[in-house]
Amino acid sequence: MIVLAAHGTRDPRGARVIEQLADRVRAATPVPVRVAYADVRQPGLATVLGTVRGYQAVVVPVFLASGYHVRTDIPAQIAASRHRNAVAAEPFGPAPELIGVLRERLERAGYRAGDAVVLAAAGSSDVRALAEVRVAADRLGALLGTSVRVGYAATARPAITDAVARARGRRVAIASWLLAPGLFQRRVAEAGADVVANPLGVHPDVVELVLARYRQAQRQLTLAAGEAPG
Repeated sequence: MIVLAAHGTRDPRGARVIEQLADRVRAATPVPVRVAYADVRQPGLATVLGTVRGYQAVVVPVFLASGYHVRTDIPAQIAASRHRNAVAAEPFGPAPELIGVLRERLERAGYRAGDAVVLAAAGSSDVRALAEVRVAADRLGALLGTSVRVGYAATARPAITDAVARARGRRVAIASWLLAPGLFQRRVAEAGADVVANPLGVHPDVVELVLARYRQAQRQLTLAAGEAPG
């Protein structure tokens, strides 16, 4: 079983994106797929895992950076579920597959060569998560052939509004390093840029990344079972 563990948002559009992603994953694999949330929305991850104890469960964190929820909250919820055969896969992170989606969304929004580019991310107090955002910005810059600034919708600095202001002097385009609409995307849209891309959303490459993370975790489970005594 695949359990997509998303952050959660009060914006119903964000929840619809996660459900649509789950539907696309179901269409691509015979493996059962469930949705759970680490915060804000229900059902919580521990609740979902508690209802599927008869399945081997791979929890795929639908997160673009490895902050608190990925490193602490999700493992704690897996432990609280008392599911004996559940494992967390790697989060999305700055996966190369997603950088192409990022560029596609940016170009569709109206980006032109010569625009200043700002990558908008959610933000985190975890320096490792912020380092992953910087990796995503550098990979996008390599694709576009330009330097890419980073701005945050919450928690970290510089704020997205400050990053846009510093990039002024030419047209400014924001690439959204967010998965779904919600409060953070609204802040990005209001940051004063000339071009604002949509979040990554449901895309074939996002679906394939879910399956890749699942397969990787499955291989690790198989190896661990083979090495277990007896």
